[in-house]
Amino acid sequence: MEIQKIKSIIEAILFAAGRVVKMNELILVLEKNEEEIHAIVKSMQEEYKAQNRGIEIIKVEDGYQLATKKELYEYIYPILDKRTKPNLSTAALETLSIIAYNPRITRAEIEAIRGVSADACVYKLLEYGLVEEAGKTDLPGKPMSYKTTDEFLKMFGYSSLKDLPELPRYKLDSNQQIVIDELVENEMIENEEIKGENIESNHVEDIDKISESEETKPHSKIEAPMPEREGEE
Repeated sequence: MEIQKIKSIIEAILFAAGRVVKMNELILVLEKNEEEIHAIVKSMQEEYKAQNRGIEIIKVEDGYQLATKKELYEYIYPILDKRTKPNLSTAALETLSIIAYNPRITRAEIEAIRGVSADACVYKLLEYGLVEEAGKTDLPGKPMSYKTTDEFLKMFGYSSLKDLPELPRYKLDSNQQIVIDELVENEMIENEEIKGENIESNHVEDIDKISESEETKPHSKIEAPMPEREGEE
């Protein structure tokens, strides 16, 4: 089967599905291996970008979906969707971040991190389809756990949770306050530099003192030998 026809089939499947089409589904239909399909889809993505198309193929976890460009969202939304535009509060974003970095986390664990009730935030995120139930845990009472959805990845432009920014390292100081390791390292470097400058300065001062001492120290006199008198034997 020629490449151009395979591209047409992939485009038709993604358009008709209207969802993320898993890789195993494409393998079954196209009878191609995963590496070949990835290469063909990548070629299609580059073509769409070069032609400045209004649609694009996005990768979500182990599948692909045909989607409109996010830059054109403001033109599409008023026509196709009359629902209230998602508007996440700071509290909801904090809760969403915690769930994204801690899949299968419970409400109690979220509340322990944030220090306040998470019921309203979790309900709102469930309503928007950004998180979903991930099954009950083995903890006492069998509480429900939560994880992010593919909708979360699409909204924030990630292919998978592995693409999330790396969290900064931190530790607790003597007052149980969070201290970022990077800041501590920078402070240590600065202290070492200051310490080095002080040592160098003291070394110069010591040399100056030695020089001054040598200049003021009285020199011992060394007498020249007396010339021999004439006639002395």
